[in-house]
Amino acid sequence: MLHFFYLCSMMKTLSDTQYIQKLVSEGEHEHQDFKFEISDARKIAKSLSAFANTEGGRLLVGVKDNGKIAGIRSEEEIYMIEAAAELYCQPPIVPETKTYLAEGKTVLEVDIKEADMKPVYALDEENNQRAYIRIADENILATPVHLKMWKQYKKREGTLVAFTEKEQQLIHALKKNGKLTLNQCCRQCRLSRPTVCSLLADFTRFGVVKTIFESHKFYFKLNEE
Repeated sequence: MLHFFYLCSMMKTLSDTQYIQKLVSEGEHEHQDFKFEISDARKIAKSLSAFANTEGGRLLVGVKDNGKIAGIRSEEEIYMIEAAAELYCQPPIVPETKTYLAEGKTVLEVDIKEADMKPVYALDEENNQRAYIRIADENILATPVHLKMWKQYKKREGTLVAFTEKEQQLIHALKKNGKLTLNQCCRQCRLSRPTVCSLLADFTRFGVVKTIFESHKFYFKLNEE
């Protein structure tokens, strides 16, 4: 994380064009997303939520998915970023914005820091709260296990995990099957969804279980490292 922001500060000694071209050459990844334009503040709130809930990152607005610099169309896009951060993120976040003149076109850089208190929700069209995380170059809806884990992090007191029959059931199921989705864990262990969420959140926090994202599904697997 520190390395990411250190590179940002070092690269800003370059000219505007060199700086943007350097960022664009990285492509889209866990810490960077390209946006051709900002036309919907609610949609952009998803990206802000995902970066804030993961390790932070940046949006480059005025850059196409293929990396071609198109430039922003008006300052209205800056206002829409601010609206997304203030009105459609809960709690509101404060991204840093800066414009660069690259190849004769204006590119907007939006830096989002990792949130101290998670989750940061994005409001959808029905004003439902949705929390996202950033995986590779995608914004993915957080699972109930992520939400439970963030809730546990907010507690000041430590967490005491008793190794009861329920914990043993879950460990046995994961050991037997290799990896399981949340629903599969519930069925295999014949435990309620809230119970399994709490167990997986505890196990993930303590490094007993790791989360794997494959074929647009989250799986949970015993951490054998």
